Amino acid sequence: MPPEIAAVVKSLQPTQGRVSLPAANATLDLGDKYDFYGSEDAKKILVQLWGNPSEGVEGVLGLVMPAGASPLSDSWGAVVTYQEAGFVSDDDAADVDYDELLGQMREQETSENEQRKEAGYPEVHLAGWAKRPSYDPGSHSVVWARDIVFANEPKHSLNYDVRSLGRKGVLSINLVSTMDKLPQVQHAAATFAKHAAFDTGSRYEDFDASIDKEAEYGIAGLVAAGAGVAAAKKLGILAILLKFIKPIAFAAIAAFALLRKRIAALFGRKEDQSADWEWDSPAEPDAQEPEASDRPRTN
Repeated sequence: MPPEIAAVVKSLQPTQGRVSLPAANATLDLGDKYDFYGSEDAKKILVQLWGNPSEGVEGVLGLVMPAGASPLSDSWGAVVTYQEAGFVSDDDAADVDYDELLGQMREQETSENEQRKEAGYPEVHLAGWAKRPSYDPGSHSVVWARDIVFANEPKHSLNYDVRSLGRKGVLSINLVSTMDKLPQVQHAAATFAKHAAFDTGSRYEDFDASIDKEAEYGIAGLVAAGAGVAAAKKLGILAILLKFIKPIAFAAIAAFALLRKRIAALFGRKEDQSADWEWDSPAEPDAQEPEASDRPRTN
């Protein structure tokens, strides 16, 4: 392992158990089966180890991985973010036709991929739902997973979303891996959905219609904008690519430098392209994706 990479890994300080997320007024209860990396450590992993641009990790609250798993292994990782999008009504949760939604997203692929090719990015295809979207009224959480295919990649990518609804916004836990790890990721996602909770006063049931802001979309809008292939962000895309390449297998600095060069070339770390991959701004509620973002191609 290159010494500078080893130094970054050694500097990380993961924790376990109950994790407070002050920026989201929420708490994760992870027990002893998962490691949580705080915001600064998460950014080190995402930028220095996984090759993401620093401007793409603003707003990341943390990163969750299986206990004892190295960030340089091919294990899954879950990026934690929060956006104060407003109160998302669940009135339409039982009425959404997710098969129709999947078809609509696929219809958009041709034009979206033309734009991606012109910008120097690989084509992306939505193979289907790895898990159909479902809403749990008890925990006020929405869970879904996408089976995604990137051009020239033999393995299918897995992007598993857990969205917990609160009084003023949505907490997002975006798990990224490959489809062969679906059982492990699905188990972890179920755990996060049950043990991600907003603090008293910020819970879904604390909503006060007389004073609180309401989001301009419901469950259907949340899933539609968060599940589309076009919504995949540079952060997630790079992270999943690195799951394929497995940087831990490279033992020399030269090899690691080649890896970084390949990443940069494939995703064009040019300033004039960066706007295509910025996180959605909370100030733009009418943007294609709601403020309660996804992630991490970690989409």
